[in-house]
Amino acid sequence: MTTTGFSVGRVSRAVFSSANLPAAIAFVVLLVCAVVADQQNRRVSDQLARADVLAKVNIIRAKLEGNINGNLQLVQGLVSAIDTEPYMGQQRFASLAGNLFEQKSQLRNIAGAPNLVISLMYPVEGNEKAIGLDYRKNEAQRMAALRARDQRVLVFAGPVDLAQGGRGFIGRIPVFVPTARGGERFWGIVSAVVDVDRLYAASGLTDPDLDIDVALTGKDALGGGGERFFGGEKVIAGNPVSADVQVPSGSWRISAIPKGGWLTAPKNEWTLRSLMLLAGALVVLPIMAAGRLFGERQKNYAELRRLSGRLELALEASGIGVWEHDLTTNEMVWDDRVNEIYGKSADGKPRGYDDWAQAIHPEDLGRARQDFDSAAAQKGPYSSQYRLLHPDGTVRHVRTRATYFQDIGGTPKLIGAEWDVTSDVLLNENLVRERQLTESKNAELNLAKAHIEYAALHDSLTGLPNRRYLDELLVENGEPDRRTALLHLDLDRFKQINDTLGHAAGDAMLMHASEVIMAKAGPDDFVARIGGDEFVVVSRGLDDDELSALADRIIEDMRQPVDYRGHPCRFGVSIGIAANSGVDVKQLLVNADLALYRAKSRGRNRYEFFNEELQSEIVRTKQIADEILGGLERHEFVAYYQPQFDARTLEIVGVEALSRWRHPQRGILAPDAYLKVAEELNVVSLIDRIVLKHALENFERWSRSHLNIPRVSVNVSARRLEDKDLIEGLRKLAIKAGTVSFELVESIFLDENDDLVTWNIDHIKGLGIDIEIDDFGTGHASIVSLLKLRPRRLKIDRQLITPITGSMAQRHLVASIIEIGKSLGIEVVAEGVETMEHARILKELGCDILQGYLFSRPMEAKAFKAFAQSRKWLAAG
Repeated sequence: MTTTGFSVGRVSRAVFSSANLPAAIAFVVLLVCAVVADQQNRRVSDQLARADVLAKVNIIRAKLEGNINGNLQLVQGLVSAIDTEPYMGQQRFASLAGNLFEQKSQLRNIAGAPNLVISLMYPVEGNEKAIGLDYRKNEAQRMAALRARDQRVLVFAGPVDLAQGGRGFIGRIPVFVPTARGGERFWGIVSAVVDVDRLYAASGLTDPDLDIDVALTGKDALGGGGERFFGGEKVIAGNPVSADVQVPSGSWRISAIPKGGWLTAPKNEWTLRSLMLLAGALVVLPIMAAGRLFGERQKNYAELRRLSGRLELALEASGIGVWEHDLTTNEMVWDDRVNEIYGKSADGKPRGYDDWAQAIHPEDLGRARQDFDSAAAQKGPYSSQYRLLHPDGTVRHVRTRATYFQDIGGTPKLIGAEWDVTSDVLLNENLVRERQLTESKNAELNLAKAHIEYAALHDSLTGLPNRRYLDELLVENGEPDRRTALLHLDLDRFKQINDTLGHAAGDAMLMHASEVIMAKAGPDDFVARIGGDEFVVVSRGLDDDELSALADRIIEDMRQPVDYRGHPCRFGVSIGIAANSGVDVKQLLVNADLALYRAKSRGRNRYEFFNEELQSEIVRTKQIADEILGGLERHEFVAYYQPQFDARTLEIVGVEALSRWRHPQRGILAPDAYLKVAEELNVVSLIDRIVLKHALENFERWSRSHLNIPRVSVNVSARRLEDKDLIEGLRKLAIKAGTVSFELVESIFLDENDDLVTWNIDHIKGLGIDIEIDDFGTGHASIVSLLKLRPRRLKIDRQLITPITGSMAQRHLVASIIEIGKSLGIEVVAEGVETMEHARILKELGCDILQGYLFSRPMEAKAFKAFAQSRKWLAAG
């Protein structure tokens, strides 16, 4: 196996050596020429074969076209006779058609079909079944017949199965005869049947001496894309020669290949290849012989250069210098790298012992000489390390190795290598210093680490554990067999103290709160500050009564006043409590936070437990939230409309668009069933936009149907007034001035509302949209804010309207609001008008507009339109 591998390797190197490069180039050139010549020979041979087949195809094509056109030309004479004798009978038709059959043709029969029903035939014998055929009722021939009639062209179709038996091509010629008024009328169709077999035979397709296979495609003259009706599939798949056969109203495609298929190789292929092979051998072999001789000559030079180059590269890469010392004469030979190490110029001059000794650092010279003299005396290996001092003061560390030998003349010498190890020495020195420095700082790092760990887990102000400490405690120290409770505390009114007295006062209150909590918690309880004014107590082993007592103690002490620089500060605390009855400890903080939210919503300065009722409320809220989001996607939120009436004339002066939820299970829902959850989901603005969109669409429909509704009012949430893109969106709606009002709840119109809300309201007015204050009397708006806002209308809340029928004090209050509105030029709307007594009193008090169940409940757009057109409310007045 080894001998075989060695022989193969030698052969490979010999073939692909540089000496054989000219022969290889010549071989490649000759090979390319041979391949090109062979391909050209194949191409020419194929072209000649295809040209021969094409010539035969053209002969058949010409015969087919000539025979078809000749047959149809004969029939055209009969059509001309019908033009002059449109009422000819069978005898006259047979006489004329018989003359045509005396000519040489492939006609099988000729039929006349007045009004598309065959009644004329020649010859009648053998074609009786075709007489009476109605082209309009024959599915196979109806389309071609109608096409000939409608397009007034000769239609050549087929081959088809004939009603009288056999197959044939049918040429249908539409006949139009003149009328007495000088026009034309459709007489019918003359059909000439060309016998398939006779046509094929006359055109040479069935000639037994034909040496090509032929296929015809394009049934019904549909061309190459039509159905094949003659020849085999192998012709179409065999890369055929093709030509188009032009027939009336279309064409056929004739395709042909030689019988047996195309030749795969030219007949002269191997003769040509043999000649090319012989010519190549006569050129390449002499070139190979000459290259072989040249290669042997270059081989020795290449090996020598390779060895020298490898040694030079190795020394260059390692930075090692080579020297030789004659022990008899003390003469030395240094290469360029040794000269560089010793700071000498690479001038090639011989060096002496003194050159070496003078370059060594004075502190290392004695030891270096001792190492050298010892190796020379013992005629053994030499090894030493010392410092060199360059003329510029630079110190370098070097290491040297050498061996003793005698040359051919017997002269004793040391030959060795030398390299710079300064970087290694400096690195070792740095490592020693760094190790000492590291050891000296370990104690400081351990102390700093302890401080950092403490700071990372504790609050810097109160010294209590922080949120991170709490999270680690809940993860690591959960005891499933022991009841764990978590109290989440949040200070009440802390923000007011912090904002009015400053952060220092706030910090003092936080310190006081932490002291109270620590004092009231048990010795084993864990107390942490997890946020600005939030604390947590983790307690184990307490039942609900004990937890309630703990919460009461904390609340009681926390509500006591705290003096800060002469200011008595009062604040309280709300507490949410959760215990892990089958709950993972990591869920405790979430549950306690929910209980805290419940405590704050129920008045603050109290505690609440997380229980099944709260859990069910969360589930219900989550369900409603999911249904709201789904309802928005399914377009379930719609606008309902409640009309507003002039208090004096009871004419409709406006309509308020109200949001309703068409719930798939619960029916139509008013806002009180979903508005709170929608606000938490931050989708109230989206519902507002939907109501505005529906209101504008329906307002436009009412206007087009001449229903006179002066304006439509829509509610706008506080969140939407804070939308910086509100005005840009309203501009795109192109709202007509005076037709839309925005109702804004009174509670958002404080005297110090923010700049963005003020800016939006000013620009809403600039767009011609009226501003109305809704639910007036239940919020915090002042006369000053009314003067600043200057709304078009204010709507008195139903809570103030309902009691006016039985309370004079309430009636005087409403009268005062109406008077304020009139003095400021503001129209007053009363909502909640449910009785005629309400309507009468409000009219007497000077109220401008009435709205309420007395006249109409909110209704959908179609119902409102019918209500407005009926004017039934006038009966209530």
